[in-house]
Amino acid sequence: MPLVGFVFSLCRCCNKCGGEMHQRQKKNGAALKSYFTLSLLVICIFISFGIIYGFVANQHIRTHIEKTRKLSESNFNDLRTLLNATPGQIDYVLDQYTTTKARAFSDLDNIKLLLGDGIFKQLKPRVVPVLDDIKAMAEEIQETRETLVEVNSILTDMRQLSANLSNSLSNVKGNLEQALTDPMCSVHPVMTTCSNIMNSLSLLDGSIDFDQLPSLDEQIGNLNDILQTNLSSLVQKGYRSFNAIPGMVQNETVNVVSDVKMTLDSIGSDIKNISKNIPIQDKLSNFIRYLNDTENYIHRHLPTLEEYDSYRWLGSLVVCCLLTLIVIFYFLGLLCGTYGYNQNATPTRRGCVSNTGGIFLMVGVGFSFFFCWLLMTIVVLTFVVGGNVEKLVCEPYQNKMLFQVLDTPYLLNANWKYYLSGMVFNKPDIHLTFEQVYSDCKENKGIYATLKLENTYNISEHLSIKEHTGNINNNFENMNIRIDNIVLLDEAGRRNLMNFSSSGIDKIDYGAFMAATGKNPTKVNLLSFANDLEVKANHLPPGNLKQTLKNNAGILRNIHRDEIIPLQKLMSAVHQKLKELQQKSSGLGVKVANIIRFLDSAQDFITNRISTIIAEESKKYGNTIISYFEHYLQWVKISITEQMAACKPVATALDSAIDVFLCSYIIDPLNLFWFGIGKATAFLLPAIIFAVKLAKYYRRMDSEDVYDDDVETIPMKKYGKCQYWFS
Repeated sequence: MPLVGFVFSLCRCCNKCGGEMHQRQKKNGAALKSYFTLSLLVICIFISFGIIYGFVANQHIRTHIEKTRKLSESNFNDLRTLLNATPGQIDYVLDQYTTTKARAFSDLDNIKLLLGDGIFKQLKPRVVPVLDDIKAMAEEIQETRETLVEVNSILTDMRQLSANLSNSLSNVKGNLEQALTDPMCSVHPVMTTCSNIMNSLSLLDGSIDFDQLPSLDEQIGNLNDILQTNLSSLVQKGYRSFNAIPGMVQNETVNVVSDVKMTLDSIGSDIKNISKNIPIQDKLSNFIRYLNDTENYIHRHLPTLEEYDSYRWLGSLVVCCLLTLIVIFYFLGLLCGTYGYNQNATPTRRGCVSNTGGIFLMVGVGFSFFFCWLLMTIVVLTFVVGGNVEKLVCEPYQNKMLFQVLDTPYLLNANWKYYLSGMVFNKPDIHLTFEQVYSDCKENKGIYATLKLENTYNISEHLSIKEHTGNINNNFENMNIRIDNIVLLDEAGRRNLMNFSSSGIDKIDYGAFMAATGKNPTKVNLLSFANDLEVKANHLPPGNLKQTLKNNAGILRNIHRDEIIPLQKLMSAVHQKLKELQQKSSGLGVKVANIIRFLDSAQDFITNRISTIIAEESKKYGNTIISYFEHYLQWVKISITEQMAACKPVATALDSAIDVFLCSYIIDPLNLFWFGIGKATAFLLPAIIFAVKLAKYYRRMDSEDVYDDDVETIPMKKYGKCQYWFS
């Protein structure tokens, strides 16, 4: 480009290559000027965009280089946290065995509630209802006896009241018969009234003879004999015997609980020894050395990098400023030429501003020739570096093709199939690849699973539940719990129930009692009889007869109030109690037989099935204890193999070094820089052409074409002060 510019300058000095200061008049001259102006303006705008890209990319690199120290420190802090926190994580996971053991010890100490109550609840549905029925039957015996005694007492009172009522009615009847012998009864119409009263006196008698009712003394005597045996006490004894099962279980399992606790203590010692054999800490310890060396190297060379970057920044700034200067000359030329151009002025009489615009354009052309080679060289160099690193490192890293290349067998070491496994385990045949390690770390998996440390120490074998809990299973399977001498109801209680069923309660003549107590104590309602007697007395003439009848009517009312009503209340009470007793005693023999049958069934169930229930509940209880350790060991396994020492900081550090620092901080801005500068440089070439063409229209010419409008147009050239006419 400088050579071409030199030749171009010599050519113009010889009045060639547009160097002649003469502008020929053309019909499309105005259109060409506008075309050249617009084209150069558009080109300058494109060049300006390229320059802006260059400035932005240059500053972007500088800004992010300044962030490199903070980025590296953040990643190193994360890596050190990973290295320093891992031993504490291992200890924390293994120390949680104490919590699991405490939970198991708590259950062992509460074996009475957990195992004993489990056995108790299995038997309860078959036993407790029978004992409840027997208890209810014992209460029923007592209530029946009390009811019969009360009824018998009421019957005595009723007989007494009935006898008194009969005497009272007999006295009233005698008084009325004597009163009706009065002489007035022979006088008509009093005779008719007396006759009617005499005929109704037969109704003044009692309607019930309570002495005819059967006696209840025999049944009461039978119940008294039955109550000699305290059935309620026997039932409570059965309750206590049954409720003692949890306590018996606790007493029978003292030795088993002690053996299981010893086994759990030994498991704790085995689990704590695992932490010493897990190779995670060893692998991380080797990594600490590489980490320290890398950190020291970065801290040692980072100031040098920042110093060199300042030189790069300054050089790139100079390049962008050179391009900016060229574009400024072009813009000034366009500005001065456009605003200073006078359409009416001839080429030799153009103004100073227009001429200055043309000079600015030619200066821009001169600078373009002078510096374009340098810009091209810089574009080529930055393109070679940025483009190749982008295609060979950045893109393969993002799509993981770079890892596939590194994982190619025997590539990094001719004697090793897999380089990473050979470096980590010294076993190059283990399929451990960079891509797999990076992907696992990206997913924040643990070092154990990522580096496949099971090839060194298989933790699954050492955390096998069978290895640690086999003795516990044996202890619970061989546990011998003897629960004997559970008697729900002894023979005395059974005889008591049988005696109650044959006590005759259900054979009482309830019908006779119901009929007797359901009647009215008298043949006639005494109140109605007294009222009728008083009405008849009121129709009689005054005298002794009338007064006697009224007095007896009052006596009958008093008898009803003082004797009939109390007797009716007693009869109603007896009627209700015997009715309830009849309902309770209905089917008494069947009820007792059913209770005895259910009692025998429950007793047989306890005797024959309790051993099976004990075995089932013991197995369930043992599985509960073991499940604590199954869950704990499973959690330990998952924590160590998948969660502990999560290696995402490693993937993040690698991403920071390659994807962020190299690609985002340096290569991407570098590619933007060569793209912007290259774009601007490429547009400098057409800009030179259009600037040279356009300068002809802005600069003041030495000669011009002259036309005579009156004659045939003859062009004229003017050279200095001499004019030549030629056709």
